[in-house]
Amino acid sequence: MTDILFPRMSDDDDATGVLVTWFVESGEQVQPSTLVAEVAMDKVDAEVYPETGGLITLLVDEGAQVAQGTPIANIA
Repeated sequence: MTDILFPRMSDDDDATGVLVTWFVESGEQVQPSTLVAEVAMDKVDAEVYPETGGLITLLVDEGAQVAQGTPIANIA
């Protein structure tokens, strides 16, 4: 199983951001080229792509505050 982490977008280890939207649903097949989520932190937005392909399980709800480096989904 591979975790998809909320990206590190700040030098502050305690920084949090928001999972703005998911573009996939749990149980979907994804590839490294699949845009799975958009996240935001302080005036910076980022797109999230998985490192590997497989079935995705979402761990965080849209709109949730998330610490950078926290798993937001995993791939099996």
